[in-house]
Amino acid sequence: MLLVVFLLMFSFCKKVDVPKDTPGCIKDKIKQIQKDEVRNPPAKVYKCVYEGQTVFYFPSYCCDIPGVLYDTNCNLICQPDGGLTGDGDGTCTDFFDERTNVELIWEDDR
Repeated sequence: MLLVVFLLMFSFCKKVDVPKDTPGCIKDKIKQIQKDEVRNPPAKVYKCVYEGQTVFYFPSYCCDIPGVLYDTNCNLICQPDGGLTGDGDGTCTDFFDERTNVELIWEDDR
């Protein structure tokens, strides 16, 4: 009986399927997205290198909502796109031209 309860408890846990070296705070942001309504287009997270550091880009997903760029400690670096003008907050206008090693690390498959 105890085994059944234990298995049921863990069957309701959502696993975030991302590379092992993904920072915990980025995994937490993904888990939060999974609790929200499904986005259209689906939510995605990209890992890349920008200005010599590993960063995580969460693209804009609707209307005037900006995309966000975080460092490995989940500090907001900038909003490279989206928002009212479509150009983000204007502080990292070279992000799309200068980023390298772009890798999709998660996509919402709900």
